[in-house]
Amino acid sequence: MISAFFIFNQKGEVLISRLYRTDFKRSIADVFRIQVVSNSDVRSPIITLGSTSFFHVRINNLYVVAVTKTNANAALVFEFCYRFIIICKSYFGKIDEESIKNNFVLIYELIDEINDFGYPQNSEIDTLKSYITTESVVSTVNAAEESSKITSQATGATSWRRGDVKYKKNEAFVDVIEVVNLSMSAKGNVLRADVDGHIQMRAYLSGTPECKFGLNDKLVIDNNEKGTTDAVELDDCRFHQCVRLNDFDATRTISFIPPDGEFELMRYRSTSNVKLPLKIMPTVTEIGTTQVQYVITAKTNFNNKLSATNVVLRIPTPLNTTTVDCKVANGKAKYVPGENVVVWKIPRIQGGQEVTLTATASLTSMTHRQVWARPPIDVDFQVLMFTASGLIVRFLKVFEKGNYQSVKWVRYLTKANGTYQIRF
Repeated sequence: MISAFFIFNQKGEVLISRLYRTDFKRSIADVFRIQVVSNSDVRSPIITLGSTSFFHVRINNLYVVAVTKTNANAALVFEFCYRFIIICKSYFGKIDEESIKNNFVLIYELIDEINDFGYPQNSEIDTLKSYITTESVVSTVNAAEESSKITSQATGATSWRRGDVKYKKNEAFVDVIEVVNLSMSAKGNVLRADVDGHIQMRAYLSGTPECKFGLNDKLVIDNNEKGTTDAVELDDCRFHQCVRLNDFDATRTISFIPPDGEFELMRYRSTSNVKLPLKIMPTVTEIGTTQVQYVITAKTNFNNKLSATNVVLRIPTPLNTTTVDCKVANGKAKYVPGENVVVWKIPRIQGGQEVTLTATASLTSMTHRQVWARPPIDVDFQVLMFTASGLIVRFLKVFEKGNYQSVKWVRYLTKANGTYQIRF
């Protein structure tokens, strides 16, 4: 598995160095410095030199590097690197060169704890914080009692949660967040439409509660409620380790004992019956070689009680554009010469509303006229309480031996960020 672990700064200086096995010497760091850090042409996150493989992740001008001589599972190595980054953020916030130097003792403790002889070990943040403490995370409980709790937590079935968690008010917050991916042709045909979604949960519940979570999954609806049309087909579901997969396979119910605090419960994809929140209707006309006229209409496809916020349309212009005269009734439109786009920003569009931009781009004459490639229009937006996949949380139940009352909150958010494209 992993034989060595390093953190380099952008100059190639070694900030953190740990050799897990004897098949490497510390001088292997010089190879990475010469071959990757000093070589601006390297773009791949995996570099193989002979029998040695370097896996690296860049974050804030730092290189987090894992080195191995074996045919290691690349996905597992990268998961370990990203997990290390998440753990560091939870301990001391932003990861940069200064924070690494200020917390190097803590980092050596962490990398020794989460990796043993090159094999990843328990990396649950709550568990680590119970016995690797910093000034901001100090244990005040009796050492012997705390030690027994740590042992049972690290070796028990629920290593992600302690059993003595207590809250005055028991609450569970569920966020269903979806990113819409759209590629539409100039004729209005949908070339690609799918949804990447994840369910984020914040659990502030006492004890060790059992949670049951139900969605309008197509398999459940077809089996139990025939005739219902709001079923959703979910693809590529991926769950947090707390979810009992046997229960999901048998009944499609997500049952789990949640970690304390915030965590990602599941990820999923949906590729069928995607509801597009915004319909963009572009009309772009080239008038000779001196002008291009635009009429761009955006229309919302959801209930008038909802609204799209932070809507941004990036409308491409030819490379030889000199000025653009924009007219809009909603929001603000501005030509950005450095990017050859008209940026149209609309703070809010109500459901059922239609907004229009008209613009005229003036072009300069060129000796060698090139055909305009017409890049697609990019659209960014956010819509609260709307899901493009149609996914709905049907129920969230909390069972605990104390039989306390808990408050549940569910919020939906659909957004696009550079993935919603319309050709013209």
